[in-house]
Amino acid sequence: MGPLVVGVVYVETDKDLKAIGVKDSKKLTPRTRERMFDQITSAADHWCTVVMSSEDIDEQRKTITLNEIELNMFAEGVSKWDTVQILADCPDINETAFTDRLYSKLGKDVEIIAKHKADDTYPIVSAASIVAKVTRDRMMESIREEFGKDVGSGYPSDSKTMDFIRNWIQENGKAPPNVRTSWEPVREMLSLRKNTRLDDW
Repeated sequence: MGPLVVGVVYVETDKDLKAIGVKDSKKLTPRTRERMFDQITSAADHWCTVVMSSEDIDEQRKTITLNEIELNMFAEGVSKWDTVQILADCPDINETAFTDRLYSKLGKDVEIIAKHKADDTYPIVSAASIVAKVTRDRMMESIREEFGKDVGSGYPSDSKTMDFIRNWIQENGKAPPNVRTSWEPVREMLSLRKNTRLDDW
């Protein structure tokens, strides 16, 4: 539930990021992430986020995979300013294949290092993960306000989010706004609701 957000941070050196104490955003409290967000965006030479709504994800999933969507978002983010090296948290199971595809998207002379759990290894990737997480959390807060209730974090591991989506589908016969209907568990919920209604006849 909610948008997909890619964070991008540009720095000459990660000295200031190390001083901030950045680490994998999942290992920080929301309050710490918020504080670090302001420090990171002040310290960075450049930074940005690339955001895609759940509706746009569903539309693109009709023709390409989620990995390809993320690859395109990465390429967009790292193309905004010139750089000689890109460090990325690899979303693909195959690091080499992802790196090669990103090279082909960029078409320029730049070093790319894409690794699993890079946000736990490289301070600049940790900083980018914090920027992405805070941005997404703020957007999820707006979604909660839109519904007028706590819909959870939006992640599939959150039972509050899953219960909200399931109950909404049961009551309305369709997925709530800001939910990816191309996601298999949501498709199953929609199918179950449809079949249940047919059985009622």
